[in-house]
Amino acid sequence: MYSEKVMDHFEHPRNVGEIENPSGVGTVGNPKCGDIMRIYFDIDENQVIRDVKFKTFGCGAAVATSSMATELVKGKTVQEAMEVTNKAVMEALDGLPPVKVHCSLLAEEAIHAALWDYAQKNGITIEGLEKPKDNIEEEEEEEDY
Repeated sequence: MYSEKVMDHFEHPRNVGEIENPSGVGTVGNPKCGDIMRIYFDIDENQVIRDVKFKTFGCGAAVATSSMATELVKGKTVQEAMEVTNKAVMEALDGLPPVKVHCSLLAEEAIHAALWDYAQKNGITIEGLEKPKDNIEEEEEEEDY
């Protein structure tokens, strides 16, 4: 059901915790399944993500997608982090069961929410970044039809 990579990131998640005085924090939830994901960024003066941590309350797939998402953005520029999609997270984990795809959407939205927070704190605009949703339930319900 789950790939070896999903199981590895669930059993041995990378970058767990929080960053004191983060450059940006993004929190996203899905009330339907109960998953809540929070990602913290430490971004340097060159807009490079120096450090990233996460705290996730949810299922194994939510933990695994959070862990993989942090791995995919660490050391990247803000603009490169914008390109990390839910599909990229799923591919990096060698796939997810269809009922768990929403976990990868949470990861993408949490990255965008943390970038939005960073942009707001610094009075900058990040190309392609839109105000993130706090709750992905509406988006998921639209996809069900």
